[in-house]
Amino acid sequence: MLKGIPSLLSPDLMHALLSMGHGDEIVLADGNFPGPSHARRLIRADGLGVCVLLEAIARFFPLDAFVEDHAVVMAVVDPQAPEPPIWEEFRQILAQSEGKAVTLTATARQAFYERARRAYCVVATSERALYANLLLKKGVVPEA
Repeated sequence: MLKGIPSLLSPDLMHALLSMGHGDEIVLADGNFPGPSHARRLIRADGLGVCVLLEAIARFFPLDAFVEDHAVVMAVVDPQAPEPPIWEEFRQILAQSEGKAVTLTATARQAFYERARRAYCVVATSERALYANLLLKKGVVPEA
């Protein structure tokens, strides 16, 4: 065991986070996401929700500051539907971690799936909220 690492971050997930480089992408997928058929690497996080996992990951994971689409969500199919409430939770968690507001980029379902197929890994959660898929692009840790 190590100190300071949340117990909900599995060794496989911590290894993936450490192995990822600048520009690599990770998908935190809800329970409806077709992870096994859309992942190069699938990491199971059964029993966890996306926000709980995001809070644990965000303290270690810098977002890419050189691109606008460093936090991507799957767009709602019905353009008249309200924004999913979980998106505001994503913004709050990421803003706290980054120290500034973070804009979510919505992309069409098939485009999201295509990016997920190219992502470093997909983390399959048990999240039940709809449209609770989040793709994050890794940035760099600045010099101290």
